[in-house]
Amino acid sequence: MLFSTVTSFLASYLAALLSLPLHNPAPAPAPAPAAGPEPLHFELRHLHAVSPDARVLFHDVHAADLAALAEAGEPSTYALRQRRVKAQRPRSIDAFHRARVRSMRFQESEAVDWDEMEVYGPDVESRETLLLMAKMTNNAYLSPGEQGWYELGDRWNVSYPFGWEPDDDGFRGHVFATPDNSTIVLSIKGTSAAFIGGGGPTAKKDKFNDNLLFSCCCARVDWTWTTVCDCYRGGWRCDQNCLEKALTDDSLFYPIGTNLYNNLTYLYPHSNIWMVGHSLGGALASLLGVTFGAPTVAIESPGEKMAAARLHLPSPPEVQHVTHVYHTADPIAMGTCNGVLSSCALGGYAMESKCHLGKSIIYDTVSELSWAVDIRTHTIVNVIEKLLANPWPPSVEAGREVPEAKPEEDCVECYSWDFGDYPPSK
Repeated sequence: MLFSTVTSFLASYLAALLSLPLHNPAPAPAPAPAAGPEPLHFELRHLHAVSPDARVLFHDVHAADLAALAEAGEPSTYALRQRRVKAQRPRSIDAFHRARVRSMRFQESEAVDWDEMEVYGPDVESRETLLLMAKMTNNAYLSPGEQGWYELGDRWNVSYPFGWEPDDDGFRGHVFATPDNSTIVLSIKGTSAAFIGGGGPTAKKDKFNDNLLFSCCCARVDWTWTTVCDCYRGGWRCDQNCLEKALTDDSLFYPIGTNLYNNLTYLYPHSNIWMVGHSLGGALASLLGVTFGAPTVAIESPGEKMAAARLHLPSPPEVQHVTHVYHTADPIAMGTCNGVLSSCALGGYAMESKCHLGKSIIYDTVSELSWAVDIRTHTIVNVIEKLLANPWPPSVEAGREVPEAKPEEDCVECYSWDFGDYPPSK
């Protein structure tokens, strides 16, 4: 009886053992995903602006203003997911600027030492994080309480801070901070242009910066245009030295932006600073992100790689801490809003650049949503309400929340132009 039982057991055991595919063992259960860091909670801390004499000014947002929003049942904070990202920062900012000046004045390169470090930046693989950052940059276009303001509502101190009076025309935006000041978000306003649904007192300076930074040669579209600098030399020729000198003008937003960043680090010397902006603001945020090694999200930005070269910004070994977010129906971000009959040209803008720094998250709205290429899709409100507010089906199918961020390789722009040493004819 015992022998029979043992034999039966062994037979069952061997049958089960022999039925296993020895060459392809069953996979082990997938490990549970590691828990990421806790989201950071940001509140509006300052409004920043530039006075007519180029001084950077901050207007404090008081706790009572935020408390009033909470009492009214309106959100007063932004909860952003974070993740670790590699950033390249110049070991010495003085050495960075010295190398830049040497390159501009003498056409000579000077080595800059870079420190690679891992810092926490916004989680650009999270749709909700991108959505909230888009809302942050939307509000930079508006004074508190103005129609179109997201999240923070309209219960606000009625007095305007410096740089935000209705007739002010300069560089401006918002500063958000966590309660312990460990992380700061600097939001920069982009272009206010009537032909894409904007306008306002900053439109003139915005257009000057757009046409100088993102055109091939001083916004020379055809003979009827008044150029923003005197570097055009006939035909398709442009004086490169003249063009680069024009970009060092103090009225440009890049030097104002570096001054703003330095003021912000003075206020918050131990904080991790993130950058965000839309359109022109996104390009400026990216240029500052490259300069200071700050994690950056640029939304629907025109290509700023050409501007970085013309500004002689020393190039770090990699710029993966800069992330662009845009869609294929936006002719400005795609670099197709050019030509004498384009909607940009009809509005007086020469938006001819197309190549972006860092990595780009590109939503193919033309193929997936059948959007027509249209300048009106460039607005930040369109991005918030029609793009980021809902899950993106192709990414969901791939197990992601947003399209994968990739570098733009083999990108070419302004290929028809000949840039060289062409002094003006006497």
